[in-house]
Amino acid sequence: MKIDRLLSIVILLLQKNRIQAKELADLYEVSIRTIYRDIEAISMAGIPVVTFQGAGGGIGLMEGYRLDRSMLTDHDIKDIVMGLQSLSSSLGGPNVSRLLHKFESIVPASEKEQFRVRTTQFIVDHSGWGNQAAQEGKLIKVKEAISQTHTITFTYRNAEGAITERNVEPHTLVLKGQQWFVYAYCRGREQFRLFKLSRMSNPVVTETAFTRRDLSYEVLPWNEGRMTASRAIQPFTLQFNRNSRHLAEDWFGVEALHEQEEGIYTVSVPFPEDAWAYGFILSLGPDVVVKEPAHLRDKIREMALRIASNYEDDREI
Repeated sequence: MKIDRLLSIVILLLQKNRIQAKELADLYEVSIRTIYRDIEAISMAGIPVVTFQGAGGGIGLMEGYRLDRSMLTDHDIKDIVMGLQSLSSSLGGPNVSRLLHKFESIVPASEKEQFRVRTTQFIVDHSGWGNQAAQEGKLIKVKEAISQTHTITFTYRNAEGAITERNVEPHTLVLKGQQWFVYAYCRGREQFRLFKLSRMSNPVVTETAFTRRDLSYEVLPWNEGRMTASRAIQPFTLQFNRNSRHLAEDWFGVEALHEQEEGIYTVSVPFPEDAWAYGFILSLGPDVVVKEPAHLRDKIREMALRIASNYEDDREI
């Protein structure tokens, strides 16, 4: 969140006399232009930021300046705490917990109950259901490697089932669509790749350090347009009945449903046709039918028959 970055920059400037814009850009993994926009926003908030020119120059705060609790409104603190709560549900760790307690500690005792109510009115929990121990272990390893700028090795199984050994320079952890990914420079392929955490096994942080490479975080491979650029997207028309209507509402929203007749609804959605789309349609269950396109109906029917054949009584297990 931008507010987290702005506050973090202010705290960092309070701790250091001055710091280079490039160092801030590298630290927060944004462009130098973004850092200068952040500095302008901090200045407009009334914090005296000074730019020092020449050798040994950089960005700093006016001498003697201290951060006052009064500069943060109750709404500011509430938004920061809610952002930290969301972060702690997915990444966790002692650093986030300590920062969360620091902000909660500056709330007066007489206002703590009201503050607790305000900060629990909206909760974002990125953690999955069930036992997440395996994923949390991988997250810890990857975070360690990114923090130390050390390479990490792991065994990777791609969507086609091919298994490879990888040695990568991890740059960024990405949470997208409730799935964790690692954006890393693969030393074997000599280019950046996006690795799905659930497909990684046996991660090991090595003793080999690396230098972070220049990245443009304005155009990245997890951006939806780039992820689907190489795959043709076409509209699928799915039919739901009253038993499966809730699935359509959960996935596509109530406004996407078109009632054809009593208890029968259709939804038209754009998807790239691939293994994920087939699996998604099958996961909706027997009360959902593909209406268009015709070749997709045939594909789903073929897959459903293959699944059914696995459960025939005379089939060997």
